[in-house]
Amino acid sequence: MKQFLSPTDLGDLHQAFREALEIKNDRYHYVEAGRNKTLLMIFFNNSLRTRLSTQKAAMNLGMNVIVLDVNQGAWKLETERGVIMDGDKSEHLLEAIPVMGCYCDLIGVRSFARFDNRADDYNEHILQQFIRYSGRPVFSMESATVHPLQAFADYITIEEHKRTQRPKVVLTWAPHPKALPQAVPNSFAEWMVAANYDVVVVQPEGYELDERFTRGATVMYNQDEALSGADFVYAKNWSAYREPNYGQILSKDMNWTITSQKMALTNNAFFMHCLPVRRNMIVTDEVIESPQSLVIPEAANREISATVVLKRMLDALNK
Repeated sequence: MKQFLSPTDLGDLHQAFREALEIKNDRYHYVEAGRNKTLLMIFFNNSLRTRLSTQKAAMNLGMNVIVLDVNQGAWKLETERGVIMDGDKSEHLLEAIPVMGCYCDLIGVRSFARFDNRADDYNEHILQQFIRYSGRPVFSMESATVHPLQAFADYITIEEHKRTQRPKVVLTWAPHPKALPQAVPNSFAEWMVAANYDVVVVQPEGYELDERFTRGATVMYNQDEALSGADFVYAKNWSAYREPNYGQILSKDMNWTITSQKMALTNNAFFMHCLPVRRNMIVTDEVIESPQSLVIPEAANREISATVVLKRMLDALNK
């Protein structure tokens, strides 16, 4: 596996889940796989779970790890071609990327949407440059449009807790004070459809996601109706995708907050969120602290999803 952006890169999800359970049972079973191999983790944006879980996964596999915070511990990087570099950016990504590739065997990149230009964000301008110019296998640690390590961990969590073969999984928009990217909901919808669950995406008018990610899901606009009979409720905010409102906040309607009353409409559903979460905006204290809340096991599975992905990439390198 030379890149990891989507469920198709991973292949058979049932096999990936079995591999995840094997690793969860013995996290150091493949500790020799990464001996004398180096992972470079590059962060253009802040991180807690992704940084810690991916670094721990690499250590599980015996890898060396280098972490680079681009905006704090490196020269400011120019990302655009044709720019006269007479400002505060001292190095161009086109030189920096191949240099980074000289020092490692695998590269993880975290770079959020900028909301300046939808085409640039959805063409994955920064991530694709790493894939093209680094000479190394590259995986997304959340990019402008996707967060596959999170979605893989979500899939593992649902498989571990589902009570029926094909559970009803509802992805619901919820209010937030800031404009957030569509990466997490995009990947969640894409992976849940790939897992052949009964997937519902519900949001207010104007918040429809890119159909490339929701194809195969039922798209709704009435949250109460969508939650009826749900087995899993995944709450997440995202900003508008469609032009001319791309990246904008269109609503802060608190009626979309997940409350105990909302959860009572479900089939005693489990509650999920990728974290960090704005309490009493996205979800009430009562729901997130309830026995049905999976936010901590879900976060713990980030280590497992990352270990599977890194192991697959190391297997390809070691052939």
